[in-house]
Amino acid sequence: MLPTTLEEIANYIVADGKGILAADESTGTIEKRFKSIDVESTEDNRRKYREMLFRASSMSESIGGVILFDETLRQIAADGTPLREIILLQKSLPGIKVDQGVQPLNGSDTEKITMGLDGLDERCKEYDSLGAKFTKWRAVINIGDSIPSDDCVNENMLSLAKYASIAQNNNMVPIVEPEVIMDGNHSIDQCYDVTKNVLLKLFDLLEKEGVGIKGTLLKPNMVVSGTENKYQAPVQEVAEKTIDCLKSSIPSDLPGVVFLSGGQSDLDATAHLDAMNKIGGFTWKLSFSYGRALQQAALKTWLGQDQNLSTAQDAFNHRALMNKNAALGVWNQSQER
Repeated sequence: MLPTTLEEIANYIVADGKGILAADESTGTIEKRFKSIDVESTEDNRRKYREMLFRASSMSESIGGVILFDETLRQIAADGTPLREIILLQKSLPGIKVDQGVQPLNGSDTEKITMGLDGLDERCKEYDSLGAKFTKWRAVINIGDSIPSDDCVNENMLSLAKYASIAQNNNMVPIVEPEVIMDGNHSIDQCYDVTKNVLLKLFDLLEKEGVGIKGTLLKPNMVVSGTENKYQAPVQEVAEKTIDCLKSSIPSDLPGVVFLSGGQSDLDATAHLDAMNKIGGFTWKLSFSYGRALQQAALKTWLGQDQNLSTAQDAFNHRALMNKNAALGVWNQSQER
């Protein structure tokens, strides 16, 4: 039985070590990924690639939900089955990215605001009618000299809260994604402070907007060192500081936290998640909502060739299983190949 209420849907997505496949790359982003393997980004190639992922055996075992781009929610497989139905047949749930990207905040070079509230209610009504069970909206927060500003945090978190309310009013679980970007030379402690501040503001505004927390999922960054910082915090420190940050800023009745990988290597994204679940001691499920960290190996194996579909699925299945094990706290390096 597939879930029907918001609370049931949120819990279903993260049950038993399952997580989310983020396959909501915009046309521009997927074009860059395809360019890296010398494949033209046609609608048919995009369909073929995503159909390969959605038909993989690990979908039913390790993936509770798939975030889609508008085009993919409407696409039909080669055999005439809508891609969203293939996902449902795998006992996974289709979801949809509903934000419309970012633009500079008040003309800033370094701070962004996410667009998409205009017309969101109408779009959500259509997505609900197309069978989407959940939605996602991403806010972008950079760390740098004197940033993030209070305005940037407040405006982005208010947009996230307003979006979440609209999604729930249209029978879909909102995934709220406030991403504190890894890029920069900031320390892990700066990342901790900014992430905590962002999350406290977000959950304060979610409550004010009347959003039901039990029917919501959080997709945050992990607390890590900036990519250019000389000190790159080891796995255990990332795990401990991330858990501590979450415990001090998010409510205990939130069903699940599904981390973004945010430019981490495949292995780091898995190792960090596993270390957190080995520590334990929290009320929410800690799982994954990975894009590149789930897809990269499959993409590099597929190379746009039909004869590689099966081996590409094997590569995807392996990463999905590794991350499921990490979400259960039973992964170790020896399971990697």
